[in-house]
Amino acid sequence: MGASAEGLDDGLSLRTEMRRARRRRLGQLALRLLNHRSFLIGFVILVFFALVAVFADLIAPYLPNKNNYRDVLTPPSAAFWFGTDAFGRDIASRVIHGTRVSLGIGFYVALLTGIFGTLLGTLACYVRWLDALVMRTLDGLMAFPGVLLAIALASALGPSAINSIIALTVAFMPRTARVVRAAVMVVQGTQYVEAAQAAGAGHGRIIFRYILANALSPVIVQLTYVFAVSVIAEAILSFLGVGPPPPAPSLGNIIADGRTYIQEAWWIAVFPGMAIALVVLGLNLIGDGLRDIIDPRQSSQH
Repeated sequence: MGASAEGLDDGLSLRTEMRRARRRRLGQLALRLLNHRSFLIGFVILVFFALVAVFADLIAPYLPNKNNYRDVLTPPSAAFWFGTDAFGRDIASRVIHGTRVSLGIGFYVALLTGIFGTLLGTLACYVRWLDALVMRTLDGLMAFPGVLLAIALASALGPSAINSIIALTVAFMPRTARVVRAAVMVVQGTQYVEAAQAAGAGHGRIIFRYILANALSPVIVQLTYVFAVSVIAEAILSFLGVGPPPPAPSLGNIIADGRTYIQEAWWIAVFPGMAIALVVLGLNLIGDGLRDIIDPRQSSQH
């Protein structure tokens, strides 16, 4: 009984020490992120636009689809911060609500790309007989430029926010799956994974606790770029008329509305374009910061 109690105490103390070490690592990571200028600037930009998207109904001075034919094509002023369009709609209100749509689509594309890309990349590497089948299918999808594939799929499915998410997920998921597969291949050959297999650990435990837990760092960096590219791609889809349909505002279809009036009413296209540029800049700065901290050797090469 004494020996078993002593062994139990040793096990509990070991788990406690592991938790403390994990908390120390998380604290050190958070400190490095806060001290990284690019990451911090990108994080502030993204949080600003996220708050704008969440509280769009409270921030927007007017309803985004309210027509006011007495103030058609009014330039920026105190009454209309970003001016009005050809229907007298307030561009600032439409940009604020369009940010919600564009960021929402980008977020869900990054989330679904991460889920399905991680699943396929892990299975392709861990289940050997699936490797050739999955990878050749993904190579076939990657043979098409991502944006062109998304346009084709969105055109076939029809213009809507959900169909845009599906099209962009299918277009960008293969690259994420390849990143996951490469990371899993590195981790799978480590000694602690082989020790877990020798100890008789189940496949689910090995995949989630030992492989994915140590292979997700490059995937997280990849998903920040997927998020950024998805915001741009959604704007392209909306500009071409295969994204979220009007009159619901998105940054892309606001720009499309302004292309006819670009000379006499430049503000219609410029302000949503600036919003897209700032969102993408923030996401890229976050991705660069994460890359520098997760893999300092890679940052030294740039």
